[in-house]
Amino acid sequence: MKSIVLTVWLAGAACFVTAPAWAADGILLVQKVTAGGAPTTHQIQIEPHRIRVETGGAMAAGQTMIFDGGSQVLYIVNDTNKTYSEITKADIDALSSQMTAAMAQMPPETRARLEAMMRGRGGAGMGGAAAKTEYKKTGTGTVGKWSCDKYEGYQNGQKTIEMCAVDPKVLGFGLQDFGVAQDFADFFQKVMPGNASPLFTVGTGQVQGFSGVPVQSTVTTGGKTITSEITDVRKQAFPDSTFQPPAGYTKVASPFGRGRRGGQ
Repeated sequence: MKSIVLTVWLAGAACFVTAPAWAADGILLVQKVTAGGAPTTHQIQIEPHRIRVETGGAMAAGQTMIFDGGSQVLYIVNDTNKTYSEITKADIDALSSQMTAAMAQMPPETRARLEAMMRGRGGAGMGGAAAKTEYKKTGTGTVGKWSCDKYEGYQNGQKTIEMCAVDPKVLGFGLQDFGVAQDFADFFQKVMPGNASPLFTVGTGQVQGFSGVPVQSTVTTGGKTITSEITDVRKQAFPDSTFQPPAGYTKVASPFGRGRRGGQ
């Protein structure tokens, strides 16, 4: 499983009247991520309806994900090969229909085995929802300069995550400023069932089961442990090009086979 973590692109100073046109103010996050080796720095840029995730290190060097919540499109950019692919909601809907049709043709015992396998790795049964993570608050702690609330998360009775979260106001933001992160996690869960748990999300205390922004988390999935810690967060304005595949990159087929090779 490829770990997807959110980090920040460090950008310039304040915008003045004479500055070039920028998008609305967003959020810049910097994370330190450890996954079985030396820590790496990851970046994330967040706007109200768009998010860009840059992953570094050996896990996914040169890979960037850009999610547009308004149009429900996910771009996967490979900076090493200078290519990108595109996954749309239509792609996901088509794949879901194909899977449902294929499962309908399987013997009941085969279907049951596949569903058990999916649930075992925290994913959805065929046509069902992913295993829900149940959280319980375990106390308080300190991460960097922040005092935070500690949580443990369980799937099917097995602990899969530990985290420490703070109220968004402590970071200088509101809960709504992070809404697109949950939209991205929901979309990615449909693309790769069971693999969205390491993604950056913000808890409301109702849907997610915990409250606040995780400033530190340790996720155990697929036999691997991934630890992430926010080291910096700030307001930042981003150019519109931040949330688009780079000019000159070649479009390649998406994982679902709907994309076509061609220049941008």
